[in-house]
Amino acid sequence: MTAKHIRGIDDLGESGIKEILALSDHFQEVSARRIPKVPALRGKTIAILFYEDSTRTRLSFETASKRLSADSLNFSISSSSVKKGESLRDTVETISAMGVDAIVVRHGSVGVPWLMPQWTPAAIVNAGDGSHEHPTQALLDCYTIRNHFGDLDGKKISIVGDIKHSRVARSNVKAFLALGASVTLVAPKTLMPADIESWGVGATDKFDSVIEESDVLYMLRMQLERQKDSFVPSLREYSNEYGLTLERSDRIHPNSLIMHPGPMNRGVEINGSVPDLPQSVITNQVANGVIIRMSALYYLLGSGSESNLESLNDE
Repeated sequence: MTAKHIRGIDDLGESGIKEILALSDHFQEVSARRIPKVPALRGKTIAILFYEDSTRTRLSFETASKRLSADSLNFSISSSSVKKGESLRDTVETISAMGVDAIVVRHGSVGVPWLMPQWTPAAIVNAGDGSHEHPTQALLDCYTIRNHFGDLDGKKISIVGDIKHSRVARSNVKAFLALGASVTLVAPKTLMPADIESWGVGATDKFDSVIEESDVLYMLRMQLERQKDSFVPSLREYSNEYGLTLERSDRIHPNSLIMHPGPMNRGVEINGSVPDLPQSVITNQVANGVIIRMSALYYLLGSGSESNLESLNDE
């Protein structure tokens, strides 16, 4: 059964994750066409409402909407009535009154996507709420890993960096565990969440202890914009202990993957040359972001299943 919203991984569960991954195989084929566009969501309107800066997520949702032939409303905070003091509620109700079918929202406050359904009947897609969740990032990461290994079952995934402030880490842990992977979080104790014992994962502050055994090394940047205190002595010391250097990269298995959600802080959590190594799939993640977001929008607004994809045959 299709979910009404994709606010977090729990809205999907294992079955929803797998359905979106299966849909993505079809949209991968669409994206490889000379004209990568289908009328799957013709007549639907999608509002893209970002209260925080974004490059990859925003552009991929815009591209996904266009490839599905949906109309999109791209909302810019800097030129909107938000600058005049308009509340989130009034903004959402205004956009909803224009007859949108879905709202893709990014907001700095935790929980905003869960508040919005009381103000609009539109489907809500969470493009990141504070340090809470980023479900479509988790979906594209699952898709990237699945495309390389065949599935995630039994794979050892190490997520390294600023876990405490990372919405990517929270969504990815839920999705990776749902698909059978084992997850280890790697960070200094000051950057581990207080409730880590409830996450169902391993945890260590020793990066070097997980490098050889990991099928995936997933690097996170320092979320300096969310840090009100100093959590490490210095970025140089943090990089020495938790950065993926070329020396550490030499210890990675040739068939393992190096991943990063972007934007990268080269020279901090990752050496400037590491993204160019054969094990790196960072640019694949970006490409898969468009495909996954096509699938997510179709899952919510189209037929929502593989069994009704006749429209995808039309070029």
